[in-house]
Amino acid sequence: MNETSKKLDQIKFKFQHEIEKAINDLAMIIIFNHQGIIQYVNKRFTEVTQYTQEELLGNALTNIFPDDFSTLVNQAANNQRKWRGDIRQQRKDGTYYWVEANLSPTSDTVTGEAHYVLIQREMTERKEYEQMMENLAYVDPLTNLPNRNYMKKWVTEKQHLADTKITILFIDIDRFKTINDHFGQDIGDQVLIALAKRLEACVGKEPLIFRYDGEEFIILLENHSREDTNRLVNQILRTIRQPVRIDYHELLLTASIGISSGHPFLAERDATTALEDLVKKADTAMYHAKKQGRNNFQFHSDNQIRELDRDYQIELEVTDALERNEFSLVYQPLINLKTNKIVGVESLLRWDNRLLGKVSPMEFIPVLEETGLIVPVGKWILHSVCHQMMSWQQQGLFLQRVSVNVSPLQFRDPYFIADLKEILHEAQLDASYLELEITEGTLLDIEDSTKKLHDLQELGVKVSIDDFGTGYSSLSYLKQLPIDTLKIDKSFIDDLDRDGKIIVNTIISMGKNLQFRIIAEGIENSDQFKYLQEQQCHEGQGYFFSRPVNSERIEELYHSLQ
Repeated sequence: MNETSKKLDQIKFKFQHEIEKAINDLAMIIIFNHQGIIQYVNKRFTEVTQYTQEELLGNALTNIFPDDFSTLVNQAANNQRKWRGDIRQQRKDGTYYWVEANLSPTSDTVTGEAHYVLIQREMTERKEYEQMMENLAYVDPLTNLPNRNYMKKWVTEKQHLADTKITILFIDIDRFKTINDHFGQDIGDQVLIALAKRLEACVGKEPLIFRYDGEEFIILLENHSREDTNRLVNQILRTIRQPVRIDYHELLLTASIGISSGHPFLAERDATTALEDLVKKADTAMYHAKKQGRNNFQFHSDNQIRELDRDYQIELEVTDALERNEFSLVYQPLINLKTNKIVGVESLLRWDNRLLGKVSPMEFIPVLEETGLIVPVGKWILHSVCHQMMSWQQQGLFLQRVSVNVSPLQFRDPYFIADLKEILHEAQLDASYLELEITEGTLLDIEDSTKKLHDLQELGVKVSIDDFGTGYSSLSYLKQLPIDTLKIDKSFIDDLDRDGKIIVNTIISMGKNLQFRIIAEGIENSDQFKYLQEQQCHEGQGYFFSRPVNSERIEELYHSLQ
């Protein structure tokens, strides 16, 4: 061999050695035979896996590594061809890492025995980065729940679920805008985080929960019966009603839930579009639940679509109804159940529109609340009622009080107390003749509500809790507040011939012990009237005595019953 050839061999050996060293420093190498017995590992492999050569050599892949890794490698080896991909492996201490793997089959030149060389390059940081980017795309950063993008991804990956029935629960937190406006977005965000955790704890691991948008959540159920869905939704509503404590605030929340079901994977259109249609139907049902008074759930029906068209008309017309003088007031007598005499009246809003005719309060009041128009309309009601009460007194009708329903939005208005003082002063009405009816849901912010209630007490205005028993307040809690009256919800009076008696008796007994005036709403027959008399309920109202009537008719009823 000449001198030139020797130098070339030396250079070749040197570079080959450097290349092998570089590969060994960077790559993890493992060689195993067709039986999966490990025959060689390099130093880098032992460093990353935390296993020693003694633990690895002569051992089977299946004894050392998780099933998913060893199965994947064995499948590729059995096919006798090269394979490349990303796989997850487990270290000796149980932690996981990601590698980019290249598998090549080879054979011993002497014996012909098959061997497999697996060269791996660790890529945990890259995988973590990819996972982070995927989270940004598919995970809501506030609640850490999957977002609507992930829902689209999910449906594309589940095309094989052809006969699977999908049920969508569309959850919207009632009056959440009020929380953000009143307490700020930071508190609102903390409320959403708390609710997300509650939903996860409530429904368990199997159903998928998505934060869909803002205060909207979607729960996706597979093959749930209507009975199971009813049970779960009631459980969700109860969970959401539990007070949320953020800093020094205790917030009382409710939700409206819309439900739709279908088989998106059997649809003629693609499954993604079919699922979006189910979501739209659940959204429509949720809107219908809000119309029914919130804090309830509704299943989707085709009638709800037609109702949406009417709702749109109502929203357009109600905007200027106050300026067009289309609103009016009627009054329903409050009867002393012991003397059968009128002791007061409840004022109720009515709307007769130029195009729609007479519109039910169940239809237009939710629109007033959603649009914020309930505040100026509510102020108009207070003004009209106080002047009417003063007019009755001047005519010799000495009713003990007139009650006015106050919406949560109006009650939380910062100018509410000041406006009320001005109205009472202008009407020259003694504040003790006015009673404000609020619902349990109005006590959303307990701290602020308590202050307002004390302001009303100092002013001399009475306060009544309307629809008591349908919310989540306890009598012992209400005793701490300056409240005069509890009104038993009509649903319990309707149920007197079944389970309602227990609830009604409890409210009357405990309410009287706590020195509240007790009023029963919705008395419609003599049996209900007699039963409430026997239980010594203080007052009642309902069609059994009189429907809501105009102010002139109240004058006639008052004189006829005196």
